[in-house]
Amino acid sequence: MKKKGLSSKEKEFCRLYLSLADSAASAEKAGFTGDFAKLGNELLSRADIADEIGRLCSLQRKAMSKMAAVGYQRLAFGSIADAVSLLYMENPTPEHLRKMDLYSVSEIKRPKDGSMEIKFFDRMKALEKLSEGIEADGAASLYEAICHSARMLEEKEQEKR
Repeated sequence: MKKKGLSSKEKEFCRLYLSLADSAASAEKAGFTGDFAKLGNELLSRADIADEIGRLCSLQRKAMSKMAAVGYQRLAFGSIADAVSLLYMENPTPEHLRKMDLYSVSEIKRPKDGSMEIKFFDRMKALEKLSEGIEADGAASLYEAICHSARMLEEKEQEKR
């Protein structure tokens, strides 16, 4: 009899493996019992588990790419009005600061002379990233490495058989 899809524990294992990159810890947190290291490696060697991890990697990569695009759009086209108004405030309250949109600010300094310096993220670099199609390589590379690792473990397990 052919098994239909992954169990909820197996799906949870896949989800956890993407965030932890540790098969033993993922097996334990997913609710499996026994030798977590062995069980985690066995799960990773299964084609259906590797496929699910690959599917989740792809979804994560797309989501991160969209988040990066939104961030670059805010940097490239966002307002700096709140940052400029901050320059003219003497003692802004934490509550007032929380209400301000300072997303495009990269650094704020208050030298000893009492003045204030505000540096902004480079709008041109943000526009360049947007025009490149935004290749989110930081965390996306981590997910790609995890997916590659899962495929390699699967191949090694198949060689043993």
